[in-house]
Amino acid sequence: MSEPLVLVPGMMCDARLYAAQIADLSRDFAVMVVPVTGQDRVEDMAIQVLQQAPERFALAGLSMGGIVAMEVIRRAPERVTRIALIDTNALPETPQSAAAYEPLIVGAKSGQIERVMADFMRPEFLAPGPGRSQILGLVQEMARDLGAEVLIRQVRALQRRPDQQGTLRRIKAPALVLCGAHDRLTPVKRHEFMAGLIPHAQLQIIEEAGHLPVLETPGEINTALRLWMSQPYVLQ
Repeated sequence: MSEPLVLVPGMMCDARLYAAQIADLSRDFAVMVVPVTGQDRVEDMAIQVLQQAPERFALAGLSMGGIVAMEVIRRAPERVTRIALIDTNALPETPQSAAAYEPLIVGAKSGQIERVMADFMRPEFLAPGPGRSQILGLVQEMARDLGAEVLIRQVRALQRRPDQQGTLRRIKAPALVLCGAHDRLTPVKRHEFMAGLIPHAQLQIIEEAGHLPVLETPGEINTALRLWMSQPYVLQ
């Protein structure tokens, strides 16, 4: 059996985000999900992942989970055997873009978490199709279950997230950079940029998906992750 696989969910998501991946990949790999809901700094979220993860592991994260994954491999590259970054962003927020998150915090504090999530995860961020409303419904359900305090902590973490361009340049493990073609939240060009920074990176664009390909096109994602898990280690 290959090394264990650790999955880190995106903002206001839990293990349900990866239900299809867990069901498929756990037939051949030890799979665990590490939620990052209790901290308000990406650095502390990464520490939590490292505390809960096996000694050596493959690591995949989507959106905010990818941001945390980059901090994990920055802190402990010797423990991460391979990394998959899915619909995410290596750049920090500017002062202007960080300030744009403040209405999310105001809305969460006033008990309007469904409206906040509707503003944050819009239909146009996903690929068009009949499954889009169901996926958005699941996003709302996960957000309601996690609650306003988690949203506030995660937004604060995103506002202050570090620049990981240098981290990407130093990655020596097999790396998959994956993005849905319809993703308007973290667009394809951003992933082309990230893949260009990582030695040995493979870039994969999922044509029928947007920001949440693990839910939109789970079969394609499972195939991509299996191929990534089968890659030989890159020599250090």
